[in-house]
Amino acid sequence: MHWNTETRYKLLLEINNAIATRKSRESLFNSLSKELHRHFTYDRLAIILYDSQNEMITYFAAADGVQAGGVIAHKSRPLADGAIARIAINSRQPAIFDDLNTYTDLSSVGELVKAGLISTMVFPLIVRDRILGTIHFSYKKKPEAITELTEVLMATSQQIAIAVDNMLAYTSLKHSHQHLQGEKEYLLSSTRENQVGGFFFASRQMKQVMEVLQQVANSDETILITGETGTGKDYLARLIHDMSSRRDNLFVKTNCPGLTSSLFESELFGHAKGAFTGADNQRLGRFELADQGTIFLDEIGELPIFLQAKLLQVLQERKFERVGESKSIPVDARIVAATNKDLLEGVRDGWFRQDLFYRLETVMIHVPPLRERTADIPLLVNNINHSESERMHKEAPRYTDDVLEFLSQYQWPGNVRELKNMVKRLIILQPGSSVSRNSIKQAFPVAMSITERPEDFSSRE
Repeated sequence: MHWNTETRYKLLLEINNAIATRKSRESLFNSLSKELHRHFTYDRLAIILYDSQNEMITYFAAADGVQAGGVIAHKSRPLADGAIARIAINSRQPAIFDDLNTYTDLSSVGELVKAGLISTMVFPLIVRDRILGTIHFSYKKKPEAITELTEVLMATSQQIAIAVDNMLAYTSLKHSHQHLQGEKEYLLSSTRENQVGGFFFASRQMKQVMEVLQQVANSDETILITGETGTGKDYLARLIHDMSSRRDNLFVKTNCPGLTSSLFESELFGHAKGAFTGADNQRLGRFELADQGTIFLDEIGELPIFLQAKLLQVLQERKFERVGESKSIPVDARIVAATNKDLLEGVRDGWFRQDLFYRLETVMIHVPPLRERTADIPLLVNNINHSESERMHKEAPRYTDDVLEFLSQYQWPGNVRELKNMVKRLIILQPGSSVSRNSIKQAFPVAMSITERPEDFSSRE
């Protein structure tokens, strides 16, 4: 066929009319292949999408015509250095293989030859200087007038690239709408099924923790919460208060590592005016502030042993004296303590008082580390992502199931605190974008230590 200006223009117009209204991969590809077959005599047509960020390729749809082994539409795999698609992508120019038998060292050529194909013409799909992928025309017989055919197919590929780009944009917008709607429904349902007072969970371990917490929250018994740093012990302590009959009174947090010997009594019990230099006014201590409420002794395992006796006395007698006064003040405060240390080991080694330990461990709740409850990770990521993006007034990034599974492989030594920091960092660095494995590794370098499951990726085409 002779391709003059008029026939070329007519070809592009007919292709455009055939695919203009198609809004799915399959319908677009089917209409496209049907129209192209009216003008060209190829034996196989394939479109490959290219993910430059992750160096992955995906078949746009099942190839039309002769089928080469191992091709699965929509299944991503790494783009091999020796793939024929790589040549067109790197050069941004057509890659013409008139005799495939001379290129058997390249990826996928063997499968094409085995299928009876002898020639392949590969064209990059480029829109606004961005490579979307490649389109492949393969033949059982070497095509004639290959130079002219290359020019025509190059122009045709440019038209096809625009159609593919429009379809992908439409699909992305549709997916985003469905994703947001699904997240809304998911969050509403998870709020009912997997939330207690704002604490989100899905794992069996945390459900057991919550069952115990709900049983003891409304009692006045002392509670000791154990668990690694960053597991959310302080959040659970506040949750216990919010679920108790004391919730209308103060929840007073006390950071035990910050209580030096000189500040201990003044901070916890308060002081009278003039009790010491600088005490210009009477000050209420933490216990007095927490009267009728809850006092939370965070990281109690860090409290020096010589101060533990003073704390024990208050826990036993439920009264104290302000510094500079001899009058005893009764206190009715719920005691909740937390630690990341093994206090029983501390009792054996002599750095924690046995009598204080037994006073604290009336009810003990252990919060498992995040690595032992990976079922919580997707729920935590989605809820932190939404709440923090709203707080920052930024569009929330999107997390695919594949990325959430990737995050579940990490050990999270910093637990929920570390996870929250990662999610916040990604909101800042890529608001509204789709989070990928690479973007996580770049924004969160320690995630490079994640052990990925080996997969048997073939490197074809």
